[in-house]
Amino acid sequence: MNETDYPLSEVPKSARQGLLPMAAVLLGFTFFTATMWAGGTLGKAFSFSELLLVIVVGNLLLGAYTSALAFIAYKSGLNSVLMGRFCFGEVGSKLSDFVLGFTQIGWYAWGTATIAIVLVKVTGISQAWEIPLMIFFGFAFCLTAMIGFRGLDLLSRVAVPAMLLFILISLYTGMVDVGGMGALFGIEAAESMSFTAAITVVIGTFVSGGTQATNWSRFASSGKVAVWATMAAFFIGNGLMVLTGALGTLIYQQADIVDVMLAQGFVVLAVLMLFLNIWTTQDNTIYNFAVAGCNLLRTDKRRTVTVVGAAIGTVLAVFGMYNFLIPFLVLLGTFIPPIGGVIMADFWLRHKGEYPKLSETQLPAFNWLGLGTYVVASACAYFSPFMPPVVGVAVAFVLYGILIKLPLGATAVSATATENG
Repeated sequence: MNETDYPLSEVPKSARQGLLPMAAVLLGFTFFTATMWAGGTLGKAFSFSELLLVIVVGNLLLGAYTSALAFIAYKSGLNSVLMGRFCFGEVGSKLSDFVLGFTQIGWYAWGTATIAIVLVKVTGISQAWEIPLMIFFGFAFCLTAMIGFRGLDLLSRVAVPAMLLFILISLYTGMVDVGGMGALFGIEAAESMSFTAAITVVIGTFVSGGTQATNWSRFASSGKVAVWATMAAFFIGNGLMVLTGALGTLIYQQADIVDVMLAQGFVVLAVLMLFLNIWTTQDNTIYNFAVAGCNLLRTDKRRTVTVVGAAIGTVLAVFGMYNFLIPFLVLLGTFIPPIGGVIMADFWLRHKGEYPKLSETQLPAFNWLGLGTYVVASACAYFSPFMPPVVGVAVAFVLYGILIKLPLGATAVSATATENG
């Protein structure tokens, strides 16, 4: 645990990673039970052919968004919260730190509670074990995150291939049970949902985590590595999770792969899948919280912040707050994509694809152009009937680009540049 993982500075070239570790970590992050539940919702509302179109379009948009941020992370060596200093200001960036960090601690509470509840259900042990198990897993899952990128990489290299194998076994068994592809295409939707609402659900499954995937893509050794690893995770990996949940619902009326595998009689594989599925997302989630917390508090004690975050998440899980947090976290998914939109516009349109070194730059306390753009874009996303995450990113990018070209905006940018110089 000697590595700090550079929570307050650029990742140096000497610490950059290749495609295998990058893809392993990001795939482990996107292999998540909650995504399958979203897929289960879609599985009830569409025919199989329509479902495939929704999954491809939704995850392609999600992958494009996260890959754009991944390339910026590679170029700059910075993650989203550090990029936020340029587009929101030294103090203003604390807004994005709080929003991004809070969503992650909420998901950590949900995952900690989920594994304890499901484990009690699967093994048949007394329900009195739920709270002790939440406390145990709440701290156990943060160990690999405390180590840093290397810890996440080592776990993911083992867990991702194993989970892929378990999923393929389950999917093959499901195809046999349903009577083949012909029977699957013949299943009619039992409920209804608009295409745009379905795309929003798919994007919303991981747009929060995707905005913070720069925590790892900044370690990429090249732009191609950053983009390919991110697309593998958020287009293929997340798409596979949505598809798995949808098929589980269509065939077994169960969205979660663990419940499906139990229905198929794979008890041991189900328990292993539960551990690996939750752990590889939990350690990434608490790592995200720690990075946001370090920027919020301006401290490089990432491991300390990790443990504190795990403790907060565990307390939330024990007191049952995870039951109320999920709808709120989904709502926050509307307010997170505009952060990425402002970051992309600031990097490409204002800084022309090259940030100055953080250590050599004096930034203003508030970048009001960035903060104002974020507020307007978030409002547009919240009230939009058409794919709020996409609207939020698009409005943020376009509006910020316009504002910095206007006389008042140009003056503000020049003043900032002078202050930086």
